[in-house]
Amino acid sequence: MAPLNNTPGTAHVAGRSIPTGLYIDGSWWGSEQTIPVTNPATGEQFAEVSDGGAAEALTALTAANNASDMWRHWAPRMRADLFHKAHGMLMARKDEFADVMTTESGKPRSEAAGEFALSAGFFLWYAEQIAHLHGTYQHGSPGGYRVIETHQPVGPSFLVTPWNFPLLMAARKAGAALAAGCTVVMKSAKETPLTAALFVDTLAQAGFPAGVVNLVHTSNSAEFSQAIMSDSRLKKVSFTGSSPVGTQLLKQAADYIINPSMELGGDGPFIVLDDADVDLAVREAVVCKFRNAGQACVAANRIILHRAIAEEFTEKFIAETKKLKVGDGFDPDVSVGPIITKRQLDRVGGLVESFSGAGGTLLHGGSVIDREGFFFEPTIFRFDQLDHAFCNDELFAPIAALYTVDSVEEALRYANDTNYGLSAYVFTADLSRAVTVSERLDFGMVGVNRGIMADPAAPFGGIKESGLGREGGHDGVYEFLERKYIALTINETVGLEG
Repeated sequence: MAPLNNTPGTAHVAGRSIPTGLYIDGSWWGSEQTIPVTNPATGEQFAEVSDGGAAEALTALTAANNASDMWRHWAPRMRADLFHKAHGMLMARKDEFADVMTTESGKPRSEAAGEFALSAGFFLWYAEQIAHLHGTYQHGSPGGYRVIETHQPVGPSFLVTPWNFPLLMAARKAGAALAAGCTVVMKSAKETPLTAALFVDTLAQAGFPAGVVNLVHTSNSAEFSQAIMSDSRLKKVSFTGSSPVGTQLLKQAADYIINPSMELGGDGPFIVLDDADVDLAVREAVVCKFRNAGQACVAANRIILHRAIAEEFTEKFIAETKKLKVGDGFDPDVSVGPIITKRQLDRVGGLVESFSGAGGTLLHGGSVIDREGFFFEPTIFRFDQLDHAFCNDELFAPIAALYTVDSVEEALRYANDTNYGLSAYVFTADLSRAVTVSERLDFGMVGVNRGIMADPAAPFGGIKESGLGREGGHDGVYEFLERKYIALTINETVGLEG
């Protein structure tokens, strides 16, 4: 890796200028080696960003470590005021963020705008939480002292964000860490580095002190992570991505007992029971399955239909899927954008072959779209048997798999027959049934009669191989805080005289 220089470049996206360097210790730095950034809707490179490696990882960690003591002692109101200023600046750039996300991730412009709104909501939620982080005070059991529980920032934190929701994951992770008083080293996804750069640039312009926020792009994630995870100054890692990579990071975290938060893969069962509103279930299934071209950890992976409504649901689901327009996300009529890379496009084609070979009946789609860019048809398969081989595969593709069951019990057994435990969905008109089924689903989140669940006030996360910890909600900031117990001796007779 060539040494850093102080002449970073800029990228121009939709008439907007974005820094392309590495942001370390309050400055943008360039490097001789770069990472190409490709528009998946055209397959063409439109920008490049600086490429950091192990040395840059440790330089950024040094900056974060040096700023840690200063940042953790900022008064809560000062931090909250800075957050509110940054939130206002984010809102002023909402169109810029949406344009950049659509250009580098391919998602439809309307979805990008929705992601921005949710991301800004998370950042505002954390701004409002900063001054409301509470401890406890109580009498010691035998008397003579007080039990005080307080919290302190865990310390310098390594934040790893994915390409499929590049702003949401950055705002959700960095917002929580910074609100808690932690300094951060952010590693962007190499497919979507400009969204991360625009986010960090906004925080920098808002006035976050040097070293508090650091951003490094890299083409070698394994080398980068190995370097920073092997340094005892790092105290926290928060990762969103695949379960295999999360497993590797957990192994690396063990050497220094680094505090981990992991939001990993999903295999979301989407259950439609015999008393469900079928039209509602179809509408929500289309969104839950094909949003972001199916490239979401909370997407409907297995659509499990009670036999009583299976035929009606299938016919209507196919009809609604056929209405989806695939294309460049800047076209306002487009509802499904491209697959993120050519490599991923080839993987989706391989999934279709696997499904066909496993006895799936192709009901719609199944082919690459012959045009520039990386486009694949929204695809629907029906399986006449409950194929357990697919229960531990996260599809991450615009492919819907339909299964039929004869009872609620059978639906639950099949839904829970997976190593994952992120999100599940159930559709029913019966409130008691909704509660009972939700409680028996072995997943961290359950959507009842809805296919979208993300909310700043809700704890987002999974169980089993889908991860550890929660993001958002009242728990989000506390993921970056350590409890501290103070035993304070009290002479209970002093001060009572006179």
